Amino acid sequence: MRQSDRLQQWIEQGNVTISQLFFQFYRRLKISDEEAIMLLQIHSFQQAGNVFPTPDEIAARMSANQNSVTTMLQKLMQQGYLSIRQETADGMLTETISLQPLWDKLVDCLELQAQTEKEHTQKEQEGEIFQLFEQEFGRFLSPMEIETISMWMDQDGHTPEVIRMALKEAVIAQKISLRYVDRILFEWKKKNIRTSSQVSRHANSFREKNIRIQPQESTAKKVQFYNWLEERN
Repeated sequence: MRQSDRLQQWIEQGNVTISQLFFQFYRRLKISDEEAIMLLQIHSFQQAGNVFPTPDEIAARMSANQNSVTTMLQKLMQQGYLSIRQETADGMLTETISLQPLWDKLVDCLELQAQTEKEHTQKEQEGEIFQLFEQEFGRFLSPMEIETISMWMDQDGHTPEVIRMALKEAVIAQKISLRYVDRILFEWKKKNIRTSSQVSRHANSFREKNIRIQPQESTAKKVQFYNWLEERN
């Protein structure tokens, strides 16, 4: 994806606006309050059709003088937050103060924050998995059991949610053991079942198939569960 498309994607998804991004992250980019006001003034000029406001025009809207505005413009260009873009149309050369470098850096901050939050949530879910196994086992996990569960996530690439669903299947099958859960996860991985939605779809498909093949004269009611290790072909 092109750099210029990233901000537009976030905006179209309704996740953010330019003003929200700017006020949330400009201090992280070490932009001063006065520089922030100047950048917003430039954006305001451009929204009104003036793509290259002069330092005098910008200063007229601020408490800063023309020299201060010029100094701030030079500094922000050196830091990579502004650039001068030249375009030729109908034989005429026009120049624009481009805020795109600033928008790109703001989106970098947003994506980094989203990734950090995702990793934090992942860590919380991983911690909950260990607690869930201890609840089902009715005891503390041994160091070897903790290592096995960690390997499912770190080496085998199973998400905490998928491991949670594998444990649920083991509980339903009344075979609550780490070995049984490990075999379920192995079968899922072999079938390229890697997400919770894929697990649900596959399990529902099996149960529907199992219901259809039951003899009609049978009146005994049984709780259906997906025995992943004895699946019918």
